[in-house]
Amino acid sequence: MAATKHVPVLLERILELFAPVLADRPAVLVDATVGLGGHADALLSAHPRLELIALDRDPEALERSAERLARHGDRVRFVHAVYDRLPDALTECGLSSVDGVLFDLGVSSMQLDLAERGFSYARDAPLDMRMDPTRGLTAAEVLNTYPAAELTRILRDYGEERFAAKIAKAIVAERARQPFDRSERLVKLLYEAVPAATRRTGGHPAKRTFQALRIEVNGELDVLRRAIPAALQALSPGGRIVVESYQSLEDRIVKQVFAEWAASRTPPGLPVELPGHGPRLKLLTRGAEKAGQAEIDINPRAASVRLRAAEKIKEADA
Repeated sequence: MAATKHVPVLLERILELFAPVLADRPAVLVDATVGLGGHADALLSAHPRLELIALDRDPEALERSAERLARHGDRVRFVHAVYDRLPDALTECGLSSVDGVLFDLGVSSMQLDLAERGFSYARDAPLDMRMDPTRGLTAAEVLNTYPAAELTRILRDYGEERFAAKIAKAIVAERARQPFDRSERLVKLLYEAVPAATRRTGGHPAKRTFQALRIEVNGELDVLRRAIPAALQALSPGGRIVVESYQSLEDRIVKQVFAEWAASRTPPGLPVELPGHGPRLKLLTRGAEKAGQAEIDINPRAASVRLRAAEKIKEADA
């Protein structure tokens, strides 16, 4: 398993998508979720005149990526921020626009590998799940304080869990006996709450609940709804955005925002496109691209990836 750790997903495809706007000229790209710096390292190596703004909400990820990217010197600037703060990060760096933005969403391999962060249901650990462990509610606090109705909503909407109400009721009953603090006890409860037939065919019974808790703790979907439009606003005309999602809820948000920006804003029924009302975005992928089996065999995390990419249309073309 060690050989599969920290392998950037769809790396060659990302290099291909960004090459037309980064090659042979000075350029700036934001890696909005730099993580361990795998994509960033490859992009900086491929484009010697590229400068990169590395964002991450996880201080440990920034520390590790700084070590990895140190050889690129002052071509990299690091900002501790959630990715919806991209405009503020650019202002801090004295920039008004960039040539590219990359999002590699979801929990990182580092966060999964560090048992004490509580993201994985495979090992007993404190129920934390904060991507930035310096702020916000932990998963334990959510489990121990949210009303049953709110827990049901989170499990249903963020985990797409069919047995959300049953699980929420079991959580409320169990926390009355003793508050939750570690993952093993929660996993045991989930195993008992999910019917045996579903356990046999629906994957690990804890997977959907852990996803839902992580999304709630980190506000991931609300952040993404703000971040994608902010990134598109920050792109220079002709600039490109690439987004890797790992679950349907994220991908749906990206798809909707891209579709809105790629549509004409001319009122229906008019015979010609009004000046300044044309599409603002050109889609570079047909739907969401997936990883091939060869990559999945090497890097199992690639199995669930959905990649979408687009280019900001120059005003004269809009």
